[in-house]
Amino acid sequence: MSKIDLLSIPTKAPEGFTKKECRKKLKEYAKEIGELQNLMYAEGKHSLLVVLQGMDASGKGGATRKVFRGVNPLGIKVHSFKGPTKEELSHDFLWRVHKQVPAKGMIQIFDRSHYEDVLITRVEGWIDDETAKERFHLINYFERLLKHNNTTVLKFYLHVSEEEQKARFYERIALPEKQWKYGPEDLEKAKQWPAYRKVYEDVFEHGSEIFPWMIVPTDDNWYKEYFVAKTVLETMRGFNMQYPKGDIDFESADVKAILQEFQEA
Repeated sequence: MSKIDLLSIPTKAPEGFTKKECRKKLKEYAKEIGELQNLMYAEGKHSLLVVLQGMDASGKGGATRKVFRGVNPLGIKVHSFKGPTKEELSHDFLWRVHKQVPAKGMIQIFDRSHYEDVLITRVEGWIDDETAKERFHLINYFERLLKHNNTTVLKFYLHVSEEEQKARFYERIALPEKQWKYGPEDLEKAKQWPAYRKVYEDVFEHGSEIFPWMIVPTDDNWYKEYFVAKTVLETMRGFNMQYPKGDIDFESADVKAILQEFQEA
């Protein structure tokens, strides 16, 4: 992907989209995503990894709840990447990530991802640019390996404006049901917005070799959820899946008896 300037990309829903219509479509999409995941689980040939990245309060959790609400819990997993543990730091930076990639038939959601190791690590000065450059190469090889194993990766950057982020921080402070989400580090991270913008732009440029990044306007949650759901649904439709035939011996006397019993009922 060529160089991206995040400041030039809108954070509001494009013209022509309405909240009412997008909510209606989201409901339809979520239902079909659930049906297709059941098919994907049964067929056992494909897996889907959905990466959600974005600044604090960009709505990664909300997108997960709304888009995948129709999926059987047995067929989906969510993993949130926090700061690495002592054990994780004793391995290569992709070790903790590789353990969480989806098995055949599964959907896996990454709330933050392997890209944290070229984002916060650079903003905080834990690695230099040369190390980051090498990590980009390794990340692209890693994603090539996933593709080789029939795993499709959808990477969404939830693009929220500074003004909308502040409004959402206010809700976290003012509303009792949201106060648990707030931490003093949120405001500190917000002050680093220009630095994060720069490293995210590098991620889009150097981390799209195998699976491209999609930058999603996120100030309007209803559009963000619609966009993610539509993309997931179109991707799953493209798998052209079929239910496998069961191991049924139609010549078996027991099977014939069951079929005859219900046909005569």
